Amino acid sequence: MPDINIEKACFIAVKAREFDAKVAVDDPDSGSNPSDDRQIDVLENRRSDPVLEELRGAIQALNEDESRDIIALAWIGRGDYAAGQWNEACAQANSIPFGDRPRYLVGTPMLADYLEQGLAEFGLSCEEVEIGRM
Repeated sequence: MPDINIEKACFIAVKAREFDAKVAVDDPDSGSNPSDDRQIDVLENRRSDPVLEELRGAIQALNEDESRDIIALAWIGRGDYAAGQWNEACAQANSIPFGDRPRYLVGTPMLADYLEQGLAEFGLSCEEVEIGRM
């Protein structure tokens, strides 16, 4: 069983899910009040997206072991490794330089699904975790 901080993994999963929900900007010159637009602009993927900043910040705040574990967990959730291959997944995750891990994780499509499935492989769930700010 991995010694993973489930609160951090779930916080990253929540932020990754929010980020994955973003769509291309279709109203770049919107000058109206957000309530007039039915808050739809919040789903647009903009450069100064606070969700992306939170996701990236949460990942950058991880230490080397935690970031390795998040990558290994995602790979298990994706099916690249079985839960019993935790040590192998961690060894392979160590091949990604520490400084490149935030970019790798943010760029992983379906990261939230992979993290949640990885946790499920170990009998863990984000449903029991109170997600706050990291």
